[in-house]
Amino acid sequence: MTLKESLERVDALRAGVKTVFDEAGPDMDMTKVTCLEGDTKGKVEKLQAKMAELDEAKSEYDSLAKLDADRKRVGGWGTTLGKEESPQKEDETKPELKSLGEAFMASKAGSERKGAEVFVPGIDLKTTMQASAGFDPFADRIPRIVDYAMRPLVVTDFIPKYTTGRDTIKYMKVTTRTNSAAEASEGGNYGEAALAATEYSDEVEKISVWLPITDEQLEDVEGLGGWVNAQLMRMVLERLDSQVLQGDGTSPNLWGAANIASVQTQAKGSDPTPDAFHKAITAVRVTGRAEPNVIFMHPNDWQSVRLLRTADGIYIFGSPQEAGVPRLWGVPVAATSACTENTGLVGDWAGYSGLFIKRGLSFKVTDSHASLFIAGTQAIRCDMRCAMVYLRDEAFCTVTGI
Repeated sequence: MTLKESLERVDALRAGVKTVFDEAGPDMDMTKVTCLEGDTKGKVEKLQAKMAELDEAKSEYDSLAKLDADRKRVGGWGTTLGKEESPQKEDETKPELKSLGEAFMASKAGSERKGAEVFVPGIDLKTTMQASAGFDPFADRIPRIVDYAMRPLVVTDFIPKYTTGRDTIKYMKVTTRTNSAAEASEGGNYGEAALAATEYSDEVEKISVWLPITDEQLEDVEGLGGWVNAQLMRMVLERLDSQVLQGDGTSPNLWGAANIASVQTQAKGSDPTPDAFHKAITAVRVTGRAEPNVIFMHPNDWQSVRLLRTADGIYIFGSPQEAGVPRLWGVPVAATSACTENTGLVGDWAGYSGLFIKRGLSFKVTDSHASLFIAGTQAIRCDMRCAMVYLRDEAFCTVTGI
Protein backbone atom coordinates (compact mmCIF):
# COMPACT_ATOMS: atom_id res chain seq x y z
CA MET A 1 0.00 0.00 0.00
CA THR A 2 1.35 3.46 -0.96
CA LEU A 3 1.65 6.38 1.44
CA LYS A 4 -1.33 8.11 -0.21
CA GLU A 5 -3.46 4.96 -0.10
CA SER A 6 -2.54 4.43 3.55
CA LEU A 7 -3.58 8.00 4.42
CA GLU A 8 -6.88 7.60 2.55
CA ARG A 9 -7.56 4.41 4.49
CA VAL A 10 -6.86 6.14 7.83
CA ASP A 11 -9.15 9.06 6.92
CA ALA A 12 -11.97 6.74 5.83
CA LEU A 13 -11.75 4.66 9.03
CA ARG A 14 -11.52 7.81 11.15
CA ALA A 15 -14.65 9.26 9.50
CA GLY A 16 -16.59 6.07 10.25
CA VAL A 17 -15.53 6.04 13.91
CA LYS A 18 -16.31 9.77 14.24
CA THR A 19 -19.85 9.17 12.97
CA VAL A 20 -20.41 6.61 15.75
CA PHE A 21 -19.07 8.97 18.44
CA ASP A 22 -21.13 11.90 17.10
CA GLU A 23 -24.33 9.83 17.23
CA ALA A 24 -23.54 8.45 20.70
CA GLY A 25 -22.92 11.99 22.02
CA PRO A 26 -20.89 12.99 25.08
CA ASP A 27 -22.80 10.47 27.22
CA MET A 28 -21.81 7.62 24.88
CA ASP A 29 -25.46 6.54 24.60
CA MET A 30 -25.15 3.65 22.16
CA THR A 31 -28.93 3.41 21.82
CA LYS A 32 -28.74 6.62 19.73
CA VAL A 33 -26.27 5.07 17.29
CA THR A 34 -28.00 4.22 14.00
CA CYS A 35 -24.97 3.63 11.75
CA LEU A 36 -24.28 0.32 13.55
CA GLU A 37 -26.69 -2.57 13.78
CA GLY A 38 -27.43 -4.75 16.78
CA ASP A 39 -28.06 -4.19 20.46
CA THR A 40 -25.96 -1.96 22.71
CA LYS A 41 -23.40 -4.67 23.45
CA GLY A 42 -23.07 -5.54 19.77
CA LYS A 43 -22.58 -1.87 18.84
CA VAL A 44 -19.85 -1.49 21.48
CA GLU A 45 -18.04 -4.57 20.12
CA LYS A 46 -18.27 -3.25 16.56
CA LEU A 47 -16.96 0.14 17.66
CA GLN A 48 -14.03 -1.53 19.43
CA ALA A 49 -13.28 -3.49 16.26
CA LYS A 50 -13.35 -0.28 14.22
CA MET A 51 -10.96 1.40 16.68
CA ALA A 52 -8.58 -1.56 16.48
CA GLU A 53 -8.64 -1.39 12.68
CA LEU A 54 -8.03 2.39 12.82
CA ASP A 55 -5.07 1.94 15.20
CA GLU A 56 -3.57 -0.67 12.86
CA ALA A 57 -4.03 1.60 9.83
CA LYS A 58 -2.52 4.58 11.70
CA SER A 59 0.52 2.50 12.71
CA GLU A 60 1.02 1.41 9.10
CA TYR A 61 0.76 5.02 7.90
CA ASP A 62 3.25 6.24 10.55
CA SER A 63 5.78 3.63 9.33
CA LEU A 64 5.40 4.71 5.71
CA ALA A 65 5.53 8.40 6.68
CA LYS A 66 8.83 7.86 8.55
CA LEU A 67 10.32 6.11 5.52
CA ASP A 68 9.20 9.03 3.34
CA ALA A 69 10.85 11.49 5.75
CA ASP A 70 14.09 9.45 5.61
CA ARG A 71 13.93 9.54 1.80
CA LYS A 72 13.73 13.31 1.79
CA ARG A 73 16.49 13.68 4.38
CA VAL A 74 18.92 11.42 2.49
CA GLY A 75 18.10 13.18 -0.78
CA GLY A 76 19.05 16.53 0.78
CA TRP A 77 22.64 15.44 1.35
CA GLY A 78 23.40 15.99 -2.38
CA THR A 79 26.78 15.25 -3.91
CA THR A 80 28.87 17.54 -1.68
CA LEU A 81 28.79 15.28 1.35
CA GLY A 82 32.30 15.09 2.85
CA LYS A 83 33.68 17.96 0.78
CA GLU A 84 34.91 21.22 2.23
CA GLU A 85 34.55 24.60 0.58
CA SER A 86 37.87 26.19 -0.39
CA PRO A 87 38.51 29.38 1.59
CA GLN A 88 38.13 32.63 -0.33
CA LYS A 89 41.35 34.51 -0.94
CA GLU A 90 41.69 37.80 0.90
CA ASP A 91 42.30 39.76 -2.28
CA GLU A 92 39.20 38.40 -3.97
CA THR A 93 36.22 40.73 -3.85
CA LYS A 94 32.62 39.75 -4.35
CA PRO A 95 30.85 41.50 -7.21
CA GLU A 96 28.33 44.11 -6.10
CA LEU A 97 24.78 42.95 -6.65
CA LYS A 98 22.44 45.59 -8.04
CA SER A 99 18.76 45.58 -8.76
CA LEU A 100 17.51 46.10 -12.29
CA GLY A 101 16.57 49.70 -11.48
CA GLU A 102 19.98 50.43 -9.93
CA ALA A 103 21.78 48.94 -12.90
CA PHE A 104 19.75 51.10 -15.28
CA MET A 105 20.42 54.33 -13.37
CA ALA A 106 24.15 53.52 -13.29
CA SER A 107 24.22 53.10 -17.04
CA LYS A 108 24.74 55.96 -19.52
CA ALA A 109 21.09 55.96 -20.48
CA GLY A 110 20.10 56.12 -16.87
CA SER A 111 22.54 58.90 -15.95
CA GLU A 112 21.18 61.02 -18.78
CA ARG A 113 17.64 60.60 -17.42
CA LYS A 114 18.38 61.69 -13.85
CA GLY A 115 15.85 64.21 -12.68
CA ALA A 116 13.52 63.40 -15.58
CA GLU A 117 10.65 61.00 -15.88
CA VAL A 118 12.07 57.52 -16.34
CA PHE A 119 10.72 55.35 -19.12
CA VAL A 120 12.05 52.57 -21.31
CA PRO A 121 11.87 53.51 -25.00
CA GLY A 122 10.25 50.99 -27.32
CA ILE A 123 8.10 49.29 -24.64
CA ASP A 124 4.33 49.86 -24.69
CA LEU A 125 2.49 49.32 -21.37
CA LYS A 126 -0.39 46.86 -21.84
CA THR A 127 -2.93 45.54 -19.28
CA THR A 128 -1.55 45.60 -15.76
CA MET A 129 -1.19 42.07 -14.38
CA GLN A 130 -3.38 41.72 -11.30
CA ALA A 131 -5.62 39.17 -9.62
CA SER A 132 -8.69 40.15 -11.65
CA ALA A 133 -6.85 39.92 -14.98
CA GLY A 134 -3.77 37.89 -14.31
CA PHE A 135 -3.00 35.15 -11.82
CA ASP A 136 -5.48 34.77 -8.97
CA PRO A 137 -3.59 33.49 -5.88
CA PHE A 138 -4.40 29.96 -4.74
CA ALA A 139 -6.66 29.84 -1.70
CA ASP A 140 -7.43 26.55 0.00
CA ARG A 141 -10.75 26.06 1.78
CA ILE A 142 -10.93 25.63 5.52
CA PRO A 143 -12.24 22.17 6.50
CA ARG A 144 -15.49 23.41 8.07
CA ILE A 145 -18.81 23.01 6.25
CA VAL A 146 -21.31 25.71 7.22
CA ASP A 147 -24.53 23.74 7.42
CA TYR A 148 -27.97 24.87 6.34
CA ALA A 149 -29.97 26.53 9.12
CA MET A 150 -31.94 23.73 10.79
CA ARG A 151 -34.27 23.86 13.76
CA PRO A 152 -33.31 21.85 16.85
CA LEU A 153 -35.01 18.48 17.29
CA VAL A 154 -36.70 18.59 20.70
CA VAL A 155 -40.23 17.18 20.38
CA THR A 156 -39.47 13.46 20.43
CA ASP A 157 -37.24 13.92 23.48
CA PHE A 158 -40.44 14.15 25.58
CA ILE A 159 -42.19 11.12 24.02
CA PRO A 160 -41.77 7.51 25.22
CA LYS A 161 -40.36 5.24 22.51
CA TYR A 162 -41.05 1.55 21.98
CA THR A 163 -40.04 -1.06 19.40
CA THR A 164 -42.60 -3.18 17.58
CA GLY A 165 -42.68 -5.95 15.01
CA ARG A 166 -46.27 -5.23 13.96
CA ASP A 167 -47.58 -3.14 11.07
CA THR A 168 -50.54 -1.97 13.18
CA ILE A 169 -50.54 -0.91 16.82
CA LYS A 170 -53.74 -2.18 18.47
CA TYR A 171 -54.82 -1.43 22.01
CA MET A 172 -57.94 -1.54 24.17
CA LYS A 173 -59.46 1.65 25.52
CA VAL A 174 -62.10 1.70 28.24
CA THR A 175 -65.07 3.54 26.72
CA THR A 176 -67.69 2.77 29.36
CA ARG A 177 -67.16 3.05 33.10
CA THR A 178 -70.12 3.51 35.42
CA ASN A 179 -69.24 3.73 39.07
CA SER A 180 -72.31 2.84 41.13
CA ALA A 181 -70.44 2.34 44.35
CA ALA A 182 -72.57 3.60 47.26
CA GLU A 183 -73.34 2.86 50.87
CA ALA A 184 -75.87 0.05 51.38
CA SER A 185 -77.96 -0.78 54.39
CA GLU A 186 -78.24 -4.27 55.72
CA GLY A 187 -80.11 -6.39 53.20
CA GLY A 188 -80.08 -3.58 50.64
CA ASN A 189 -79.06 -4.03 47.00
CA TYR A 190 -75.57 -3.30 45.72
CA GLY A 191 -75.12 -0.63 43.06
CA GLU A 192 -74.47 -2.19 39.63
CA ALA A 193 -71.34 -0.97 37.82
CA ALA A 194 -70.74 -1.01 34.05
CA LEU A 195 -67.44 -1.52 32.19
CA ALA A 196 -66.72 -1.84 28.46
CA ALA A 197 -63.55 -1.57 26.37
CA THR A 198 -63.16 -0.91 22.64
CA GLU A 199 -60.28 -1.88 20.38
CA TYR A 200 -58.41 0.97 18.69
CA SER A 201 -55.56 0.80 16.19
CA ASP A 202 -52.97 3.05 14.55
CA GLU A 203 -51.08 2.10 11.40
CA VAL A 204 -47.30 2.01 11.13
CA GLU A 205 -46.32 4.58 8.50
CA LYS A 206 -43.10 5.34 6.63
CA ILE A 207 -41.11 8.59 6.51
CA SER A 208 -38.59 8.65 3.66
CA VAL A 209 -36.27 10.77 1.53
CA TRP A 210 -33.71 10.14 -1.25
CA LEU A 211 -30.90 11.96 -3.05
CA PRO A 212 -29.23 11.32 -6.43
CA ILE A 213 -25.44 11.80 -6.39
CA THR A 214 -22.81 11.12 -9.05
CA ASP A 215 -20.13 8.45 -8.76
CA GLU A 216 -17.47 11.16 -9.11
CA GLN A 217 -18.76 13.09 -6.11
CA LEU A 218 -18.65 10.01 -3.91
CA GLU A 219 -15.19 9.02 -5.20
CA ASP A 220 -13.48 12.42 -5.28
CA VAL A 221 -14.75 14.13 -2.14
CA GLU A 222 -13.41 12.37 0.93
CA GLY A 223 -16.05 11.65 3.59
CA LEU A 224 -18.91 12.95 1.43
CA GLY A 225 -20.90 9.73 1.73
CA GLY A 226 -21.03 9.95 5.51
CA TRP A 227 -21.99 13.63 5.39
CA VAL A 228 -24.83 12.93 2.92
CA ASN A 229 -26.10 10.09 5.12
CA ALA A 230 -26.15 12.39 8.14
CA GLN A 231 -28.09 15.03 6.18
CA LEU A 232 -30.72 12.55 4.95
CA MET A 233 -31.09 11.13 8.46
CA ARG A 234 -31.62 14.65 9.81
CA MET A 235 -34.30 15.33 7.18
CA VAL A 236 -36.29 12.25 8.23
CA LEU A 237 -36.02 13.16 11.92
CA GLU A 238 -37.13 16.74 11.23
CA ARG A 239 -40.25 15.43 9.52
CA LEU A 240 -40.92 13.03 12.41
CA ASP A 241 -40.48 15.89 14.91
CA SER A 242 -43.17 17.86 13.08
CA GLN A 243 -45.56 14.95 12.47
CA VAL A 244 -45.96 13.99 16.13
CA LEU A 245 -47.41 17.46 16.75
CA GLN A 246 -49.10 18.42 13.45
CA GLY A 247 -49.79 15.15 11.56
CA ASP A 248 -53.45 14.74 10.54
CA GLY A 249 -53.50 10.93 10.87
CA THR A 250 -54.59 10.40 7.25
CA SER A 251 -52.30 7.68 5.86
CA PRO A 252 -49.39 7.97 5.33
CA ASN A 253 -49.37 10.79 7.90
CA LEU A 254 -48.85 10.08 11.59
CA TRP A 255 -51.19 11.35 14.27
CA GLY A 256 -50.23 14.71 15.73
CA ALA A 257 -51.51 15.91 19.10
CA ALA A 258 -53.13 18.99 17.55
CA ASN A 259 -55.39 16.82 15.35
CA ILE A 260 -56.41 13.80 17.43
CA ALA A 261 -60.17 13.31 17.58
CA SER A 262 -61.05 14.47 21.09
CA VAL A 263 -58.18 16.84 21.87
CA GLN A 264 -59.31 19.63 24.18
CA THR A 265 -59.11 23.29 23.14
CA GLN A 266 -58.62 26.43 25.20
CA ALA A 267 -58.97 29.83 23.50
CA LYS A 268 -56.77 32.61 24.86
CA GLY A 269 -59.37 35.29 24.27
CA SER A 270 -58.73 38.33 26.46
CA ASP A 271 -56.71 36.33 29.00
CA PRO A 272 -52.98 36.87 29.45
CA THR A 273 -51.09 34.02 27.79
CA PRO A 274 -49.98 32.43 31.11
CA ASP A 275 -53.62 32.39 32.27
CA ALA A 276 -54.75 30.63 29.09
CA PHE A 277 -52.12 27.94 29.57
CA HIS A 278 -53.12 27.47 33.21
CA LYS A 279 -56.70 26.86 32.08
CA ALA A 280 -55.43 24.30 29.55
CA ILE A 281 -53.40 22.57 32.27
CA THR A 282 -56.51 22.45 34.44
CA ALA A 283 -58.55 20.99 31.57
CA VAL A 284 -55.99 18.22 31.15
CA ARG A 285 -56.09 17.51 34.87
CA VAL A 286 -59.88 17.64 35.29
CA THR A 287 -61.27 16.27 32.02
CA GLY A 288 -58.25 14.24 30.92
CA ARG A 289 -57.41 12.95 34.40
CA ALA A 290 -53.74 13.37 33.51
CA GLU A 291 -50.73 15.42 34.58
CA PRO A 292 -49.06 17.54 31.83
CA ASN A 293 -45.34 16.95 31.47
CA VAL A 294 -44.51 19.52 28.76
CA ILE A 295 -45.84 22.56 26.92
CA PHE A 296 -44.90 23.00 23.26
CA MET A 297 -45.04 26.47 21.71
CA HIS A 298 -43.41 28.40 18.88
CA PRO A 299 -40.27 30.40 19.87
CA ASN A 300 -42.01 33.67 18.92
CA ASP A 301 -44.89 32.83 21.28
CA TRP A 302 -42.52 31.93 24.11
CA GLN A 303 -40.66 35.20 23.52
CA SER A 304 -43.88 37.14 24.19
CA VAL A 305 -44.27 35.28 27.48
CA ARG A 306 -40.61 35.65 28.47
CA LEU A 307 -40.76 39.43 27.94
CA LEU A 308 -43.86 40.02 30.07
CA ARG A 309 -43.32 42.86 32.55
CA THR A 310 -45.15 44.39 35.48
CA ALA A 311 -46.58 47.91 35.29
CA ASP A 312 -43.32 49.30 36.69
CA GLY A 313 -41.17 47.47 34.12
CA ILE A 314 -39.94 44.46 36.10
CA TYR A 315 -39.62 41.28 34.02
CA ILE A 316 -42.00 38.66 35.41
CA PHE A 317 -40.03 35.63 34.19
CA GLY A 318 -36.65 36.79 35.43
CA SER A 319 -34.00 39.43 34.82
CA PRO A 320 -32.51 39.79 31.31
CA GLN A 321 -29.17 38.93 32.91
CA GLU A 322 -30.41 35.38 33.51
CA ALA A 323 -31.29 32.67 31.01
CA GLY A 324 -34.22 31.66 33.16
CA VAL A 325 -35.95 28.29 33.32
CA PRO A 326 -38.54 27.87 30.53
CA ARG A 327 -41.58 26.90 32.63
CA LEU A 328 -45.23 27.87 32.97
CA TRP A 329 -46.98 26.97 36.21
CA GLY A 330 -44.26 24.41 36.95
CA VAL A 331 -44.61 22.64 33.57
CA PRO A 332 -41.49 22.67 31.30
CA VAL A 333 -41.81 24.67 28.08
CA ALA A 334 -40.19 23.39 24.86
CA ALA A 335 -39.92 26.21 22.32
CA THR A 336 -39.84 24.73 18.81
CA SER A 337 -40.82 25.88 15.34
CA ALA A 338 -42.35 22.42 14.83
CA CYS A 339 -45.29 23.95 16.69
CA THR A 340 -47.63 26.22 14.73
CA GLU A 341 -47.21 29.87 15.67
CA ASN A 342 -50.02 31.29 17.83
CA THR A 343 -51.11 27.79 18.91
CA GLY A 344 -49.60 25.97 21.89
CA LEU A 345 -49.95 22.37 23.01
CA VAL A 346 -50.25 21.14 26.61
CA GLY A 347 -50.33 17.44 27.39
CA ASP A 348 -49.27 14.34 29.23
CA TRP A 349 -47.02 12.83 26.55
CA ALA A 350 -45.17 10.78 29.15
CA GLY A 351 -48.30 8.97 30.30
CA TYR A 352 -50.61 8.83 27.28
CA SER A 353 -48.55 8.78 24.09
CA GLY A 354 -45.97 6.54 22.51
CA LEU A 355 -43.77 6.43 19.43
CA PHE A 356 -43.69 2.81 18.23
CA ILE A 357 -40.72 2.16 15.93
CA LYS A 358 -40.89 -0.85 13.62
CA ARG A 359 -37.70 0.02 11.73
CA GLY A 360 -35.26 2.70 12.72
CA LEU A 361 -33.32 4.86 10.31
CA SER A 362 -31.90 2.77 7.45
CA PHE A 363 -30.01 3.56 4.26
CA LYS A 364 -29.91 1.90 0.85
CA VAL A 365 -27.87 2.79 -2.25
CA THR A 366 -28.51 1.74 -5.85
CA ASP A 367 -27.78 2.82 -9.42
CA SER A 368 -30.69 0.83 -10.85
CA HIS A 369 -33.30 3.59 -10.67
CA ALA A 370 -34.48 4.99 -14.03
CA SER A 371 -31.40 6.04 -16.09
CA LEU A 372 -29.03 6.42 -13.14
CA PHE A 373 -26.84 3.49 -14.25
CA ILE A 374 -25.94 4.98 -17.64
CA ALA A 375 -25.62 8.43 -16.06
CA GLY A 376 -23.08 7.22 -13.48
CA THR A 377 -25.31 8.27 -10.60
CA GLN A 378 -26.16 6.66 -7.29
CA ALA A 379 -29.49 6.96 -5.48
CA ILE A 380 -29.15 7.11 -1.69
CA ARG A 381 -32.34 6.72 0.30
CA CYS A 382 -33.13 6.93 3.99
CA ASP A 383 -36.35 5.95 5.76
CA MET A 384 -37.92 4.73 8.96
CA ARG A 385 -41.25 3.10 9.87
CA CYS A 386 -43.16 4.08 12.98
CA ALA A 387 -46.56 4.82 14.47
CA MET A 388 -47.51 7.69 16.78
CA VAL A 389 -50.15 6.57 19.28
CA TYR A 390 -52.24 8.79 21.57
CA LEU A 391 -53.92 6.66 24.21
CA ARG A 392 -56.17 9.33 25.74
CA ASP A 393 -57.16 12.30 23.58
CA GLU A 394 -58.43 14.33 26.53
CA ALA A 395 -54.97 14.24 28.11
CA PHE A 396 -53.95 16.89 25.54
CA CYS A 397 -55.16 20.45 24.98
CA THR A 398 -54.41 23.12 22.39
CA VAL A 399 -54.19 26.80 23.33
CA THR A 400 -55.27 29.01 20.43
CA GLY A 401 -54.88 32.70 19.73
CA ILE A 402 -51.70 33.25 21.75
